[in-house]
Amino acid sequence: MARRILLVRHGDTAWSVSGRHTGRTDVPLLAEGRTAAKALGERLRAAPWDGLPGALVRTSPLSRARETCELAGFGDRAEDWDALLEYDYGAEEGRTPEQIRAERGAGWTVWREGVTGGETVAALSARADEVVTWADSAAAGDRDVLLFGHGHMLRAVAARWLGCEVAFAERIRLSPASLSVLGRAYGVPVIARWNDTGHLD
Repeated sequence: MARRILLVRHGDTAWSVSGRHTGRTDVPLLAEGRTAAKALGERLRAAPWDGLPGALVRTSPLSRARETCELAGFGDRAEDWDALLEYDYGAEEGRTPEQIRAERGAGWTVWREGVTGGETVAALSARADEVVTWADSAAAGDRDVLLFGHGHMLRAVAARWLGCEVAFAERIRLSPASLSVLGRAYGVPVIARWNDTGHLD
């Protein structure tokens, strides 16, 4: 069992700032996103993280996550992992929730109604389970795990870590360049820290 599973969402992009669903489109970081990634790295090099010596590091291969990882100082230790790719939004790619709700109804959410022609919620849940299983496996041993990824995918990982249906993820917000930590308390999976952006204040 991993001691800690740290989740880092990538820094801001033009699409994240405007609220557009950004799945597999490889949108680069903004200058502000790069600055935030560096600030996160400085935080992780300080106590109590101390650079996370020995941690297993994986990142989504999309440039916004990979560059966040590199600017934070973990690029040379990171392995690209397709399981951490963002949700494939299909026809909803590049559109805002408001635009989608205008067509599909005011109650639409990606977590409950899903998307058109993209990844199913069940498939997203299965990928999240793959990440959780790996992070919690004997392969991780007693080492920390550091994952760089995307808003919806990392929220799905947290939901499945807790044993909840993936739709629970709509209730846990995740900001760009935030730090979250999953762990256990008395043997029970818990969220130990969530959406922490103190390094950006």
